[in-house]
Amino acid sequence: MLEKRLLKLRQKLQERGIEALLISHPVNRRYLTGFTGSAGVVLITATEQLLVTDFRYVIQVQEQAPHMTLVQHQGAIYHTVGEQCRKLGIKALSFEQDHLTFAEFLQLKEAVGDIKLQPTSGIVKELRMVKDADELAVMREAARIADQAFSKILSDIKPGVRENEISFKLEFYMRELGATSSSFDMIVASGKRSALPHGVASDKVLELGDLVTLDFGALYQGYASDITRTVMLGRPSEKQKEIYDIVWEACNRTIAALRPGMTGKEADAVARDYISAHGYGDFFGHSTGHGLGMEVHELPMLSSRGDVVLQPNMVVTVEPGIYLPEVGGVRIEDDVVITETGCEALNQSSKDWIVIE
Repeated sequence: MLEKRLLKLRQKLQERGIEALLISHPVNRRYLTGFTGSAGVVLITATEQLLVTDFRYVIQVQEQAPHMTLVQHQGAIYHTVGEQCRKLGIKALSFEQDHLTFAEFLQLKEAVGDIKLQPTSGIVKELRMVKDADELAVMREAARIADQAFSKILSDIKPGVRENEISFKLEFYMRELGATSSSFDMIVASGKRSALPHGVASDKVLELGDLVTLDFGALYQGYASDITRTVMLGRPSEKQKEIYDIVWEACNRTIAALRPGMTGKEADAVARDYISAHGYGDFFGHSTGHGLGMEVHELPMLSSRGDVVLQPNMVVTVEPGIYLPEVGGVRIEDDVVITETGCEALNQSSKDWIVIE
């Protein structure tokens, strides 16, 4: 699989007229090499594939990335990059402009001397949008872990428990089920705080009458899941039930509509138009979804600006929401893989009303 990824990357480089590409983003480095270490850069040309790192990772590179040519640097890493560029006769070196600090750029510029530096963006991220069979298998497991953790946490949601206690237990459950960690700082937001789309867990105590939104995911073998469920603690009000039903329908309609060939903008409109038609468009301010994979936010975007055409084996989230400051908020989210004819939800947790008395 890794060799195929390098082949696809080289095709992209040829299409764009890029002689050589320096990859500094850790996630892109792991995607292309399989190397999980915390330091190193990758240099790709039409015929060469170098992984430059230090002595701490020599054995690890040999085990995880045998298809790469290992170059061990003794001093500054970019000094070694410059040496390798001159050795390979590179005239122009492209670099990931979104993943190189200004200080690193200055070091690289000094190291390469007369070699022309060309900023690029998104080349590897575009490759990462379409998952291969191995990636999808890992992502299914990441989603399964999140589903099982959600099932376990329901018995812990009760009056008097603090939001951050729920967060800690979710993290524990996911690790117990095989996750490396949570895939991001999870959101546990209750009562009026549930109207905060990114209400990271606080010391707030759960109370009867609270909507409780849980947005979390498992990081498993380098891939993330991302699920949101909103549950009710005690009997819901009419308004709480109303907005839940609208979000539930918007989520399900969007998943039913997803298919290859549609754009992220078209997918976003399915949820947004439905919520707006019911009078809550002003209370749904974020995108309907985003790509998912080695990072929790990837391309493509399901948003009003999402112009990427969906393709089979892309994985996206579908997560509409309504957020009322004096009432609370509801968000429901599934991870979805685009198929040849439509899509398939990776999450199996029920999206129906869950009322905890």
